[in-house]
Formats: sequence, C-alpha cells, structure tokens
Amino acid sequence: MNEKWTSVQRNVVIAAVGSWTLDAFDFFLLTFLLSDLAKAFSVDISKVTFSILLTLAVRPIGAFIFGRAAEKWGRRPVLMVNIVIFSIMELASGLAPSLEAFLVLRVLYGIAMGGIWGVASSLAMETVPARSRGLVSGMFQAGYPGGYLIASIVYGLFAWLGWRDLFFIGTLPFLMVFFIWFKVPESPVWIAAREQKVRTALLPVIGREWKLCLYAVLLMGCFNFFSHGTQDMYPTFLKVQHHFDPHTVAIIAVVYNIAAICGGLVFGSLSEKIGRRRAIIIAALLSLPVLPLWAFSSGSLAIGAGAFLMQFMVQGAWGVIPAYLNELAPEGTRAVLPGFVYQLGNFIASVNGPLQAGFAERHGNNYGLAMAMVAGVVAVLISIFIYFGRDTQGQLFVPKDATTNTH
Repeated sequence: MNEKWTSVQRNVVIAAVGSWTLDAFDFFLLTFLLSDLAKAFSVDISKVTFSILLTLAVRPIGAFIFGRAAEKWGRRPVLMVNIVIFSIMELASGLAPSLEAFLVLRVLYGIAMGGIWGVASSLAMETVPARSRGLVSGMFQAGYPGGYLIASIVYGLFAWLGWRDLFFIGTLPFLMVFFIWFKVPESPVWIAAREQKVRTALLPVIGREWKLCLYAVLLMGCFNFFSHGTQDMYPTFLKVQHHFDPHTVAIIAVVYNIAAICGGLVFGSLSEKIGRRRAIIIAALLSLPVLPLWAFSSGSLAIGAGAFLMQFMVQGAWGVIPAYLNELAPEGTRAVLPGFVYQLGNFIASVNGPLQAGFAERHGNNYGLAMAMVAGVVAVLISIFIYFGRDTQGQLFVPKDATTNTH
C-alpha cells in the first residue's frame, strides 16, 4: 500500500465491506435451505429456486432507488436505512406461513439488497486513497464470498435448528448500523460535490453514455452468471447429486469461500500492477481448465479441491469489479450507476437458479453438467468483453480537493 490510511478511512472500509458481507450472508443462507424449504412447503426444489430468481430480478429497482437517494442525501444515511430494511425482511422470511408469502418477502428483500452494493462501494472508493482502490476493490468484493462463508458456518453449526430459526439468525446484520452511526463519516467526494452544488441528472448521462451503459450491463450479466452459476446451486449439487451430509456440505462451502476471499484480494491487488482488464481476463480464463475437476469429479476431497480452485478464479475476476465500475462511472452517478448496471446484470442472470435446477432435474439430477455449461460459456464471454473494453486504472475522482478530505 503506497499511501497510509487514516482511522476514518479504515472505519469506512470496515463498514462498506461489512455491510456487503452481511448482506451476502443473508442471501446465501437461502441457498443452503432450498431442499428444506421444498420439503416444508411440499414442492419441488425448482419451485423454491424461483425465490432466488425474484430476489435477483428486483435488485435493479433497489439499486436505482437507494442509489438516487444516496446521491441526494449522502451515502452514510442511506446505507444505514438499507441495512435496517433487509434485516427486517430476513426476519420476516423466517415467519413466512406459505411459499407464496415467502416469495413476496424475498421480493422485498431483493429490493433492499439491491441498494447495498452501489452505495457501500461508492462510499469506500470515494474515501480511500486512489492507489488503494485495487486492494479495497478486492476486499469489498471478497465480502460476497465472505458472507457465503459465514452462511456456510452458520448452516454447519445450526442446521439442526430448522430453516425458520436460521433466517432469524440472519437478522444480525442490523448491528452494523450502530458501527456506521458512531464511527463512519460521509463520503468526502459527496460532501465536496454538495458544497459546490454539483448535481448530475441520471437520464441525460445514460443518454449520452448509452454505449458505456450497455457494455456495463452486458458485462455484469455475464459476471453474475459467473458467480451465481457457480454458487447458488452448489450446495444442492453436493446434497442431491453426491448425497453429502450437511456437515460435509458446510466444510466444502467453507473451503471454497476461503478460496474466493483470497482470489478477490489477490486479483484486486494485482490489478494495480498489471491493470484492471488484464487481471480480470487472466482470472476468467484460468477457470476453464478447472471445470472438469470442479463439476465432474467424485469424492469429497476432489470436489473440494475443484471448488477451491474454481471460486479462487471466479471471485478473483470479481475482485476487480468494484474499482472498475466506480472508475467507469461519470461524476455524480457513482452511488447509483455502478450499482444499477450491476443489478441489471443480476436481472439478466436471475434465471440461473430455475434454469440450472430445471436442466438438472430433466437430466437425472445432473447439477454438475448444468453448472459447467454456464460457467464455461460466461468465462469466455467475460474475457471477450473485457478485452474490448478500456482500462480504468488511475482514474481520478473529482472534485479533486475532496480526495484528501476525510471528515
């Protein structure tokens, strides 16, 4: 790290990474409970995976609502409100009396979840020194598998409690609000823009930069297929196709999420040295030779090794994205545009769960084949999109004097 962080900058990074981590924890807790919910509501697993589709599909709505609110009222207060809402929705999910009620609650949860990424990442990227963005990008995106890791541990330790109690445990992210309230200041870039009365209308920016926006949406569609296509159905793959018990499933999930965290940190930091584009392409292409071990091997050790390597590469590529999208975004749109295009990509990829589950059920519960087909195609597409994109390393955030103001 070339520039020393202040205590304020450290607190902002903790809050941003922690918010995204705990949000991901709540989301991924559901992926361990698909078969339990299907049994509880007397339906096929593919019907329960519709809840994942709904959550992902409505996230662009949350990204737009909370992102615009953060441009108007600041990143800090909107982030706190966001956390409160998704924590309440997680609690309510555990009280759902029927599948229909559960699906409605996951829609509301998805809207709240959609706001976190853009608001939290802009707060972090606008506060840390410019040369630390690659590292912080890796740290921030590592929060996603970090949340998955926490969900894995919670499921492994408390699966015996039942799915309702596990959702109740998912309300713990609410505690992050107190840390933000007492320890985290507003984004210095947002404060400077407010003092200079800088206002940016989103629609004219989208009209002017429509090629950039289209590129970003398609790229994030591929990226979200890359992550959700290798993560969401994986616990079901382990339980249904390989008949592993909850303890073994949890151990393998812990292993591949540790790998995912390491991958995000490694490639995020590496992007400061070799550039954003090159780091993403290397990580995406290295996932291809891992596919056979990851999806078609047998035995917990071989499958665990494949899962470790696959998530190291998948989240390695993802580790560069928070910095890349924030650096692509025009000034005045950083809280809304990166999160909005990211969540529109999620909307495109929202069909992944039912798509993979339906394919697997039609082919003798072969979840491995379904996941491998998705992962292989999108790894190639990501590499192509990034190759023809532009590198953003070293992009300055203005107002210029705001980069040194941390109070």
